[in-house]
Amino acid sequence: MKKTISCIFVLSLAISAFCAGFTAGKTVYVSVKTAKVKNGTSFFAKNVGNVSYGNSGTVVQSNGKNTQVKFSNGVTGWITNGSLSSKKIVASTGSAGRVSTTELANAGKGFSAEAEKAFKSSNKNLDYNDVDELEKVSVSDAEIQNFIEEGHLSRGEE
Repeated sequence: MKKTISCIFVLSLAISAFCAGFTAGKTVYVSVKTAKVKNGTSFFAKNVGNVSYGNSGTVVQSNGKNTQVKFSNGVTGWITNGSLSSKKIVASTGSAGRVSTTELANAGKGFSAEAEKAFKSSNKNLDYNDVDELEKVSVSDAEIQNFIEEGHLSRGEE
C-alpha cells in the first residue's frame, strides 16, 4: 500500500511538472526535426514560421500545452510543448563532417548510427521503407485550410 501511494505521488508530481509548461524568460530549444510556429494555440492556427532541431528561443508565456516563444531566427509564436526542451541542444560536427537534421534529431533522442545498426541487426524482419516514405509527405497550410473548409470542420480549441 505504501509503495502504491508513493508511486501515485511521484507520478502526480511528474504529470504536474510536464503540464506546467515553461517559465517566461527562460531559454528553450526545439527538440524535433522541424516544427511550425503558429499565431495561436489551436491546431488550425495560422503558421507564422518554422523552426528546426536545436533552434533556441525565449519563452514569452505558456499555457500548459503550448508555449509562446520568441525564437532566435526572428519568428515569434506558439509551439506545442512536446516540440521543446529546456536542455541545450548543440549541433557539433566532428571529423565526420556535416550531419543532417534527421541525424541531429535522432542523436538528441539517444539514437545514434551505431544504435540504429544494432537495432537493425537484431530485427532483420522489420522494414521501415513505408515510414521513410511517409516522413517525406508534406501538406501545405493551403491544403489543410481547404480540407477544413470542405469537411466543415471546427477550428479546434484555443
